[in-house]
Amino acid sequence: MIEMFETVAAADGATPGGFYGIPGLYWLIIGGSMLASWLVQMQMTSRFREFSRIAVPLTGREVAERMLRENGINDVRVVSVPGRLTDHYDPRKKTVNLSEAVFRANSVAAAAVAAHECGHAVQHAKAYAWLQMRTALVPVVQLSSGLMPWLLMGGLIMLAATNSPALLAIGVLAFGATTLFSFVTLPVEFDASKRALAWIGRSGLAGSMDQDRARSALFWAAMTYVVAALASLAQLLYSAMLLLGRRD
Repeated sequence: MIEMFETVAAADGATPGGFYGIPGLYWLIIGGSMLASWLVQMQMTSRFREFSRIAVPLTGREVAERMLRENGINDVRVVSVPGRLTDHYDPRKKTVNLSEAVFRANSVAAAAVAAHECGHAVQHAKAYAWLQMRTALVPVVQLSSGLMPWLLMGGLIMLAATNSPALLAIGVLAFGATTLFSFVTLPVEFDASKRALAWIGRSGLAGSMDQDRARSALFWAAMTYVVAALASLAQLLYSAMLLLGRRD
C-alpha cells in the first residue's frame, strides 16, 4: 500500500515531502492506531483478569437471565458460544450469546459482560434509535468491508496508470460506510454499559466497590470501540486527501 502511495505521488510530479504523498504520514496513522489499540487492549485485559478473580453470587448466565426477566423481556434466550471475547447480542435470533467463560463464571467481570449484552437486548426491546441505525447499516458494511481493500488498491493503481480517480472514489465511499458504522456503534456500546451498570446498582448484585470495578471493566471495553473508530476516521481522511489531491 505504501508503494502505491509513492507511485501515485510520483505520477503527478509530487515531491516525497508533499503532504498527502508522504509515506511517513500513513505510517504515523497506522502505527499510532496500533499503539493506541494495544495500550487499550492491555488495560482491558488487565482489568478483566483482575475482576475475574472477584466473586459475585450469580454466574454470567444467571445474571443475564435475571436482568432480562426484571426488564420484562421474555422472548430472548441466553446461550453459550465457543471462544473468548465472543460475547454479543443477536437481534435477529434474539439471543444473548455469552462466551463459555462468562456463561459459567460467577465473577465481577462475567457479571459486567453479561449485563452489558443484556443492555443491548433492552435497547432492542425499547427500539433504541442508535441500535436500529446500526442494525440497518450491517448489510451495507458487510458488503463495503469485503470490497473496500480491493477498491482502494485498484483505485490507487488506476490513479497512477490513468490519472482516473473514479475507482478510488468508490473505495473511499465504501471506507466511509465502515467508518460511519464505527461511530454509530459508540453510543450503542456506551448506552448498553449505562443500562448494565444501572441494573447492577438496582439489583443489589454487587456492593459499591464491585460496581466501580464493573464500571472500570466496561469503560475499557468501550474504549476499544473508540480507538477503532478514531483509527478508521484517520485512515479515511488520509484516503480522501489522497483522492482530492489527485483529482483533475
